[in-house]
Amino acid sequence: MIRVEIKPADLGESGWNAILPSRVATSALERDIECDYLVVGAGFAGLSAARRITQLEPGASIAILEAQQVASGPAGRNSGFMIDLPHALATGRYGGENSQDLRNIRMNRAAIAFAAECAQSFGFLDEAFDPCGKINAAASQVGLEHNTSYARHLEALDEPFEMLDAVAMQGICGSDYYHGGLKTPGTAIIQPALYIRSLADALVEQAGCQLFENSALLELSRKGEHWLAATATGSVTSQRVILAVNGLIETFGFYRHRLMHINLYASMTRELSREEIDQLGGDARWGFTPSDPIGSTVRRIDGSGGTRLVIRNRCTYEPHLSLPADRLQPIADDHARTFYRRFPMLKQVEMEYCWSGRLCLSRNDVWALGELEPGLYSACCQNGLGTTRGTIAGIIAAEMACNSSDRSLVPDYVPETLPQRLFPEPFMTLGARSLIKLKEWRAGKEL
Repeated sequence: MIRVEIKPADLGESGWNAILPSRVATSALERDIECDYLVVGAGFAGLSAARRITQLEPGASIAILEAQQVASGPAGRNSGFMIDLPHALATGRYGGENSQDLRNIRMNRAAIAFAAECAQSFGFLDEAFDPCGKINAAASQVGLEHNTSYARHLEALDEPFEMLDAVAMQGICGSDYYHGGLKTPGTAIIQPALYIRSLADALVEQAGCQLFENSALLELSRKGEHWLAATATGSVTSQRVILAVNGLIETFGFYRHRLMHINLYASMTRELSREEIDQLGGDARWGFTPSDPIGSTVRRIDGSGGTRLVIRNRCTYEPHLSLPADRLQPIADDHARTFYRRFPMLKQVEMEYCWSGRLCLSRNDVWALGELEPGLYSACCQNGLGTTRGTIAGIIAAEMACNSSDRSLVPDYVPETLPQRLFPEPFMTLGARSLIKLKEWRAGKEL
């Protein structure tokens, strides 16, 4: 029997979720049910797995257990970039070995195509999924050099890009803070909470899945050829179970001491007034990722909740999957300084929301993906790219569970080695936290 440790929730209310219209959660699981497939976790991996099963076996019964309310967990706290190009956060760089990068690009684009099909088939709002590309923004000479190096790598991969100067960057974002940018067309930018909400609701209303929110899995055990999953008030009996819980897979007893748990932090402004929008200028909607991977992600959004700006920076290594309650205030102050440096014309605009969000990395940049025991599958360890790599993991796990790998939507996927073991404590924590501090210091104006 597997007993699951319950971990604390993330800190702060995600602005992505808060600015959307209120949504009534589905009921918690309060009875004993049976189904063909059980998916644990309603994030990018879990919902993609459920969607893929509906495609492969339209008549199958599917239940989804979500410990919280949909989009209140890490999936709804994401920065919202479905990136197609190399983006290896565990190594702190963009790009790598060409053949591996080309394979990763094809997999990432398969995930983006899958998400685009979901958006079209289920009628998502445009702001939920926008295939508009993104810009690597450089705020210093060092940042420009990062972009130049990345451009050379993209040329070797025969990938299109556009180099932007400071004038073009100001025309897009309204700020003279940036020295240049590197624009690539293949990224889709999403409103993460809206995307997750829309997909979850569509799977229930249009695809016939059963979704039980606020239904944390507490125990998982074998029952003959089936699995019995117990919550506080009910149970699910299913022959096949997909655990789509990212770093929390360790609380199920799997991949122990092989996963790195990182918390990232973001803040969102209040809604801008018409006068403030005019003061800012620039385009109505854009997304900047930093030229230095440890730097600041900045987005301007326009849609549900009005026009707002989002800042994402700072990260902490949290091996125990918990955070002190006072963690957010100093980071919120940092975010405000980051914002005002870039947008001094908006010095009167306050941050309305600040939140944390968990991600999971492996030292060798591989998934925790595959069959753990007969009928039990993992779709975890998204290596900081929950949108694309979570979607891929969900697709692959569903195809494994359906015994349909020969019809894969991601034919470039090949089984990987296990995530490498972490260094012993306290050296792992001391080393990881020291490295983060060093990289943040080196990032300079990019942060």
